[in-house]
Amino acid sequence: MNALDEVLTRARSLVGRWEDEDCGTVTVKDFCRYAAALNDADYIDRARKREATGEPVEAPALFLAATMSWEDGPPERELRPDGLATRESPCTAGLPVRQVHGGQTVRLLKSPVAGCRVTASRAVTSAERKQGRSGAFVLLGLTTRFTSADGTELTAVDETIVVMEALDSPGAA
Repeated sequence: MNALDEVLTRARSLVGRWEDEDCGTVTVKDFCRYAAALNDADYIDRARKREATGEPVEAPALFLAATMSWEDGPPERELRPDGLATRESPCTAGLPVRQVHGGQTVRLLKSPVAGCRVTASRAVTSAERKQGRSGAFVLLGLTTRFTSADGTELTAVDETIVVMEALDSPGAA
């Protein structure tokens, strides 16, 4: 069994199994740090003014979808050769593969407000082997749903990850 077959086997065993991650309570500081990364000073000014007057502060539109991890992040020595953390590379742990993002659809349903506790639920939704001009690859479909403590769905993200043999792998193109 080559690496792509193993990815496919692992992924198919996970299709439809949802895993929850407690993202914690989102804060105005979290929102402003995200806005600063986007150089959105206007958002920061509006958010801080609302916070100062006690008004609810909504997250920037793509805040939940754009946050790759709610953990501190792994040390560099634990990153994969392609720079991704193992948790962002489903079904590939220990395998000689590389991957690229194959697209994403984001449904913005309700903006989280500072002080809201958020849960991310993620599942592999599909796994399919394909053949292209440059060789074989696996398409992984993933869905992540972000919900508030009362179960209200805030954001949903459907994405595709393209998994290929590592460049130095015997089966790579």
